Amino acid sequence: MAKQRGFEIVEKYRDQGIKLPVRQTKKAAGYDIESAEDFTVPSIWKFGVLNAIKFILNKGKMDDTKIDEIQKSIKPVLVPTGVKAYMQDDEVLIVASRSSNPLKRGLSLPNGIGVVDADYYNNQSNEGELFIQLINFFPKDFHIKKGDRLAQGIFVKYLTTDDDQGGLKERQGGFGSSGIK
Repeated sequence: MAKQRGFEIVEKYRDQGIKLPVRQTKKAAGYDIESAEDFTVPSIWKFGVLNAIKFILNKGKMDDTKIDEIQKSIKPVLVPTGVKAYMQDDEVLIVASRSSNPLKRGLSLPNGIGVVDADYYNNQSNEGELFIQLINFFPKDFHIKKGDRLAQGIFVKYLTTDDDQGGLKERQGGFGSSGIK
């Protein structure tokens, strides 16, 4: 029987003790996705948010340099997982936050959910490695340890419209881009 859907370890992390995502209970829909390495998710409050509030309260003007500095300090980070997902052409992997992330860790997926298309698998940019995009809204940095569960992946079939005209090009990019402009 041909492979239909699942996870594999990317070449970069071969022989580094990476575990493939698994469901924790019999009726769980999501496969827990872990961090491939120790990683720090900086607090958005350390620099950017406080600076922005200070300027707003003082009715200060922010030039482009200051805005760029603030944006860099509150931008999400991409935590590597060391795994990639394969699936059928009419399926998608939805990456959702674990429910404990905001409550216990102050971590959130700033994009709400991640959508991993079937053609992301083995793309030229990064071999299709899954990254978990996180932002930390707690007042101190959060330190992730290798093997910490960060998100859950749920495989879902999707439908297209009767008159669908999309999907005519091949993927050119990696994370965050279909490569189509």
